[in-house]
Amino acid sequence: MRLSARNVLKGKVLKVVKGAVNSEVALELPGGAQVVSIITNSSVENLGLEEGKEAFAVIKASNVMVAVD
Repeated sequence: MRLSARNVLKGKVLKVVKGAVNSEVALELPGGAQVVSIITNSSVENLGLEEGKEAFAVIKASNVMVAVD
């Protein structure tokens, strides 16, 4: 697989919380940081995502916002 995205983070599926249409998928990265994404339930099924499985977070964005309070 080759991608144009430069931010590809390998991790393990920490949890999958299924909703009516979409699922929340949390990946744990090496070092303990987490990345959470909302994807369709059909994508969860097609990718075979389940707790403990290795997966990649692929991040491609034109903007990254940073804020403080």
